[in-house]
Amino acid sequence: MTISLMLACVWAILANVIAMFPSKRAHWPAAYGLIALGVPLLGYVTYENGPWIGLIVFAAGVSILRWPVIYLGRWIKGAMTKGPAE
Repeated sequence: MTISLMLACVWAILANVIAMFPSKRAHWPAAYGLIALGVPLLGYVTYENGPWIGLIVFAAGVSILRWPVIYLGRWIKGAMTKGPAE
């Protein structure tokens, strides 16, 4: 197992541990930190292991951080369906 895959596994464990803590702010600050760590880590995994493994790690990250992805999709959909500004 390469270093990048070990770091991705540590990232996934960290994300699951963070999700277990109760939070009044709905974990958004932790999600921003996980995204900031996960994007370069995903690039590193893809660089070391190839695009297929990178896609698998990307899918795992999306399944862990599904709500930021859902909100991003809603935002993009809203931006695409809006008509031109008058």
